[in-house]
Amino acid sequence: MDERQLRILRELGELGSVTAVAEALLVTPSAISQQLRLLQRSIPVPLTEREGRRLVLTDAGQALAGAAIEVETALARARHTVEEFVGRPDGEVSVAAFHSAGAAFFPLLLRAFAGPGHPVLALADEDVAQEDFPRLTREYDVVLAHRLEHAPPWPRAVTATTLLREPLDVAMPADHPLAAKRRVTPGDVADEPWIAVHEGFPVRATIEAIAAAAGRRLHLAHTINEFSVAAEAVAAGGGIALMPRWTTRPHPELVLRPIVEVQARRHIDALHRPERAARRAVRTVLTELRRAARTIQDQDTEGKGDAARGAGLC
Repeated sequence: MDERQLRILRELGELGSVTAVAEALLVTPSAISQQLRLLQRSIPVPLTEREGRRLVLTDAGQALAGAAIEVETALARARHTVEEFVGRPDGEVSVAAFHSAGAAFFPLLLRAFAGPGHPVLALADEDVAQEDFPRLTREYDVVLAHRLEHAPPWPRAVTATTLLREPLDVAMPADHPLAAKRRVTPGDVADEPWIAVHEGFPVRATIEAIAAAAGRRLHLAHTINEFSVAAEAVAAGGGIALMPRWTTRPHPELVLRPIVEVQARRHIDALHRPERAARRAVRTVLTELRRAARTIQDQDTEGKGDAARGAGLC
């Protein structure tokens, strides 16, 4: 039995005929009769009987119709609870991000949602390979993921909103001979020791593209995923590295130089399962993430960029 069948039985008891029930529910009498037959198959005793030309409820039918009222009441209460959950502006929203995105976006989210009446954030860092980001949407409402610009799109099972298309620059010590150049080529950097990320992470593919453009294998001296750690290693003379232009903090001893002849850009995307966006609080967080992305890019243009130019950082 299902909710619709129970409602038909209840309406039959109140209205007294299949035709009247059909008119009330805006369906055909044959559809009502079919649902009653399906309901009867699941019940071992008769629910209806003929009384002249009318179809009326038996005692068992009346008992089940009474129970149907309780079922409809419980379902209505459940729907109301779900509607409240979906519509709450201050519901909890879990957000996961890889490290550099978390460092850039999390503070802006926390400041935007400080105080009552806003979504309650549950933040987490997740440093995973590119192919594993969609799986995280099972555990989190929103996942900040990154992929290279020419990489395949995310699977259709998730909804993706691109927040930033962020350039990847070559980071080097401020006194490095290449620091005098406004931009570098794969040939310029091919003989340098490199600090690379682990296999499977998006930036690694750009490093491989640089090697292909230069026509020779790069020397990968160190493997470090966390950009702040890699920056310290670059500053200490451990090699050069690719660094995101907007989502990593400027280092006073480093300069960043754009690299030409290769596609050195990554997407930072907000991933979520489509049904998560039914919640008002999740939609609010997605809107704020888009606003935060504009802030991050504007800060680079108006603030970080000016400071970087003054220090030779861009």
